[in-house]
Amino acid sequence: MKGKRQSSKRSVPRRGSPVAHDMPDKVLDPRYRAPALEKGLDILQLLAGESHPIALSDIVQRLGRSTGELFRMIQVLEYRGFIEQVGNTGGYRLTGKLFALGLDRPQVKTLMEIALPVMRQLSRNTGQSCHLAMHSNGRIVVVARMESTEQIGFSVRVGYSQAIPLTASGVVLYAFQPETIRSQWERLWDPPLGKAELVAFRNRAGAARLRGFECAPSRFVEGIADISAPVMHGELATAALTVPFVHAKSLTMSESDAATRIKAAAKEISAELLHGD
Repeated sequence: MKGKRQSSKRSVPRRGSPVAHDMPDKVLDPRYRAPALEKGLDILQLLAGESHPIALSDIVQRLGRSTGELFRMIQVLEYRGFIEQVGNTGGYRLTGKLFALGLDRPQVKTLMEIALPVMRQLSRNTGQSCHLAMHSNGRIVVVARMESTEQIGFSVRVGYSQAIPLTASGVVLYAFQPETIRSQWERLWDPPLGKAELVAFRNRAGAARLRGFECAPSRFVEGIADISAPVMHGELATAALTVPFVHAKSLTMSESDAATRIKAAAKEISAELLHGD
């Protein structure tokens, strides 16, 4: 007599982990599991967390499954355009299809339709580029950008993602959330902040909330100050409008004047967003 097939309880490992970890306590009733779908989602989540293509053998090892289990899943995901094989390496990486689907969400499309004209005017006024960032799984992700009208400028590509504590956009998004949401986001950070680091970050977010914006030297590029203001939806920040302010020898306006313009632009988008909701 055949026994019942055991359902898998594996999930995508954290970056750098050699094998999959057990899923958290919150698991679906076995009657409603979809093993094939779960395998496909595990592959997507694994590739999303990597900056370089991953070979099939590494995917198999990282997820703790057999080649036979994953080979067909990978073929289907590649055929549907969600992943692609890179050059002669044979490694797989995500395409932009998932990101494009995320941007097609009605609330994101509405935000971008409202924000882009304001961002264009902001870039003209300040002589700097700007971008719009939103929260995604404990990180910020850039969903729109506007290039500088000057000969020299600096911009962040659409789709760029970074840990919330490392960016001015992340500080602003975190600062204008209730404590329950903040706690949820903190549990998503990988690696998590130490106790002292978390206290310092919370203090920084509190100061940004009082000012109504954040301004700090970029942690990634010399000579740039990131100035960010919240785009509010009710009492919550739904996005952060950020200017990577380039300290060029010839400036259209000062950093402090640019901060005033950025706050005003974020408020304009917020007002239109509420009106169009």
